[in-house]
Amino acid sequence: MAAREATLHRLAAREAAATRQRAEADDPIRLAYQVDRDRVIHTRAFRRLKHKTQVFVHPDSDHVVTRMTHTIEVQQVARTIARALNLNEDLVEAIGLAHDLGHTPFGHAGEEQLAALLPEGFRHNEQSLRIVDLLEGGGHGLNLTDQTREGILKHSKTRDSVASEAWGFASTLEGQIVKLADSIAYLNHDIQDAIRAELIAESQLPDAARLVLGRAHRERVATLVTDCVLASAETFEGDQPRIRLSGEVLAATDVLREFMFERVYLHPEVLKEAERGQQVVELLFRHYEARPDQIPGWSLPDDPPWRRAADYVSGMTDGYALWQAHSLGLIR
Repeated sequence: MAAREATLHRLAAREAAATRQRAEADDPIRLAYQVDRDRVIHTRAFRRLKHKTQVFVHPDSDHVVTRMTHTIEVQQVARTIARALNLNEDLVEAIGLAHDLGHTPFGHAGEEQLAALLPEGFRHNEQSLRIVDLLEGGGHGLNLTDQTREGILKHSKTRDSVASEAWGFASTLEGQIVKLADSIAYLNHDIQDAIRAELIAESQLPDAARLVLGRAHRERVATLVTDCVLASAETFEGDQPRIRLSGEVLAATDVLREFMFERVYLHPEVLKEAERGQQVVELLFRHYEARPDQIPGWSLPDDPPWRRAADYVSGMTDGYALWQAHSLGLIR
């Protein structure tokens, strides 16, 4: 194990520095971040990602991206960048697989609805951390390393830019990789889904983005990953090593991201389906908030009703949420 760490870049996260909230014996075979990865994969929350919406609610195609396929793509992009920079692949894999565990049914629409209903708001990255810290493991959590936990919390961004700080930058370069890999993955697979849904055409993408990033899916992903590796490596000899994109590529990516908000994420057809999902989320939340005794696990019994209802409803898949709403007579 020591020999393996000796081959990593001097800036890579080291297993020896891995810390947990509760002390535990080292695994005889696996390193600390490998243990984190495996614990995430075996959770109920991870399995449910395959039936949670990314952007399109009730898609009529089996090829539309789900939270699970998005998570796998983030993991793949992050590992590619980490390997090229000789950083810790196990840590980026653990963070990448766990980063969206807290997403609600019906995508960001469900998240926005719960945020409006809860006294403390609702954010999927914070819920992801809550899941691995408390809700999984029978209320004891997974006891992941602090490095993985920080990467989960700090992967989110604001609408302003893929480089926005939001919850700040992770202290590990591996955590920063996942944050950028998340944007690289979702922007490009959302474009593919939107083209299949005939909301946009490839030729309609902004010229400023197509000229810099490429004119096809494969070209854009390759450009972003390569630029991230080269631009980040340039910072490694300075006082502030950082995972980043070059100025030109970052500007083109933000142009493309804004285009996706205007033409896809806020498209009337997308919003129409999202509104139905939001209605279901609100009805279920209010039902269970008033009847916390009906919540079958996946919450902490000593928490206030609103918290228990939020944990239960946010953990539902799209299909299960609709089935529950029908079963309870909340919708027809």
